Amino acid sequence: MTAHDPYSEDIRAAKKLLREGDFKRARIAADGVLSAEPNHQEALYICAVAARYSGDFPQAMEFLDRLVALAPEYARAHQERGHCYKTTGATGLALQAYQYAAQLNPSLLASLKAIVLLSSPGSHEQTTAKAQVAKLESLPKALVSVINHLAEGRILQAEDVCRAFLKSEPTHTEGMRLLADIGVRLSVLDDAEFLLDTALKLAPDDPGIQLDYINVLRKRHKYAEAHEQAKLLSDREPENPVFLSHLAIESMHLGLYDDALQLFDKVLEKAPSDPATLTSKGHALKTAGRQNEAVACYADAIATNPSHADAFYALANLKTHRFSDAQIAEMERQHTRSGLPLGQKIQFHFALGKAYEDREKFEESFSHYRVGNDLKGHQTRYDSTQMLREFEAQIDFFTEDFFRTHCGPGCEAQDPIFIVGLPRSGSTLLEQILASHSQVDGTLELPNILSLAHRLRSNGPISQESAYPEVLGELDRDQLTEFGKTYLEETRIHRSGAPRLIDKMPNNFRHIGLIRLILPNARIIDARREPMACCFSGYKQLFAEGQEFTYALDDIGAYYQGYVRLMDHWDRVLPQHVLRVHYEDVVENLEHEVRRILEFCGLPFEHQCLEFHKTKRSVRTASSEQVRQPIYGSGVDQWRNYERFLAPLKEALGPALEGYRK
Repeated sequence: MTAHDPYSEDIRAAKKLLREGDFKRARIAADGVLSAEPNHQEALYICAVAARYSGDFPQAMEFLDRLVALAPEYARAHQERGHCYKTTGATGLALQAYQYAAQLNPSLLASLKAIVLLSSPGSHEQTTAKAQVAKLESLPKALVSVINHLAEGRILQAEDVCRAFLKSEPTHTEGMRLLADIGVRLSVLDDAEFLLDTALKLAPDDPGIQLDYINVLRKRHKYAEAHEQAKLLSDREPENPVFLSHLAIESMHLGLYDDALQLFDKVLEKAPSDPATLTSKGHALKTAGRQNEAVACYADAIATNPSHADAFYALANLKTHRFSDAQIAEMERQHTRSGLPLGQKIQFHFALGKAYEDREKFEESFSHYRVGNDLKGHQTRYDSTQMLREFEAQIDFFTEDFFRTHCGPGCEAQDPIFIVGLPRSGSTLLEQILASHSQVDGTLELPNILSLAHRLRSNGPISQESAYPEVLGELDRDQLTEFGKTYLEETRIHRSGAPRLIDKMPNNFRHIGLIRLILPNARIIDARREPMACCFSGYKQLFAEGQEFTYALDDIGAYYQGYVRLMDHWDRVLPQHVLRVHYEDVVENLEHEVRRILEFCGLPFEHQCLEFHKTKRSVRTASSEQVRQPIYGSGVDQWRNYERFLAPLKEALGPALEGYRK
């Protein structure tokens, strides 16, 4: 319910009646709202509570089913389900509902206390719930409120309450940890890192803070620092499987695959056949190019727990795996299971979309892709209008006059080669081609340029509007040069000694002006793919994080159109500065395009660039297995199998579709 809800007074009155125990009148008041707005979530919740207190459990569950269909992660709805199940004697279902509610909203004391009551004495579930109850009861009410706001998606309210609390208690480590969590959710990772670093100095033995700190360091691709923190944590408790798992994950990100696999095996000795660990081990094997062993790990995870959606999606994400009849039937059973967490439901839908696509059952395939994207879209905070405003801000600020008056600053090193564009545009293929050259290190989708853009924002609350890119006009030559040098220093850990490196963060196209100012001699390649093929390929992909614009056809079409408009602008104000490479040309004439790319980068031709699929290196994107095969053209027009479903995408693309390669 928002501040502009026209039924807010009616809802407040109904809640008051609930508190007073007048359930009949509360139900009548909420029913009045539903008669005008059948999908009003608060009204459905009040009706469910009133029906339960009145003893009408079937009616309560009907309201809750409607509510969960509208808002799958509404934690209090799952808590209400738990109350209904518990009262009617279905304790197993009640425990499951309470556990999911507490997972979604860890401030729900009623669910946590019910878990303590219903769990087996001394079990992990009971111990964990008891610890959370004790933690909540020890926290100031303001911070419990912050946890609740975050769980219910009210991030800006959470920030206001948390900042107000920290003004009076500036060294409260849990308050700092929560504000860092807000920073992570808003992608302001440098602020989050600073807060957690400070909190850890105040409470060096708090594993919760240290685990959050590791997570933020990893998100910022500070893998050496994350590994160091995970090692410290594991050294304190060498037999703790949670800490061992984190150390394994950080070892993997550093490219220490043998270490990671040994650590995963050590965890499996303590927790045999743990599906999460088997799946993580599979990810490590996949990244290292050991696909058959990865498939075996995923299959073992599924055999142990058929509801482990992460392993099914991992198989789908290989792009080369074909699901059996039995696997498809299992996924169809699982995604309809009552109480299945939303994240797992989403993974099953994307995996089924791929399974049916391989069988050329395109209607069933698209149905699953559509549902998966719709559910994922509900989880995101993506605002298409705001993103397009950011594109326009770049166009308005970075004019030809600006670059004429700001030419010459920055670090003159020629090391970086930036590959930009949209995800699923063929950028991983270009990266693999270039990384096959003896003078080029392939790295990762590095976040350093994005992080710098965040740091250049104005001071103030995490959610405050940024002054970027305007602030760039206030920086002097020395500052811009230092930013370029810092980029090279921060990315050195990902290099293996070659004179050039690749940064394949696709979203860097939004910051080409910044790159030009701090690294004027960097090469920039725009990986572009036919808009329908590129956008639909993105729509089919469940990204690990980011790329929120891909979960609706109209959003991804608008984003592609905005991307083309911004790249056209860079072409006008920075002529000859960006090389455009079309995926279709690479497929059609590989050698010509390879020679063209190498010439642009100032690199001599090397034959191994044509045999990129033989290059042994870790690849972490969704195209990892595809770039380990010779080039093929079968994917160019795959979208046409779904063309009858893609009218919203065509409409959103507009001029970008009509003008492709003209």
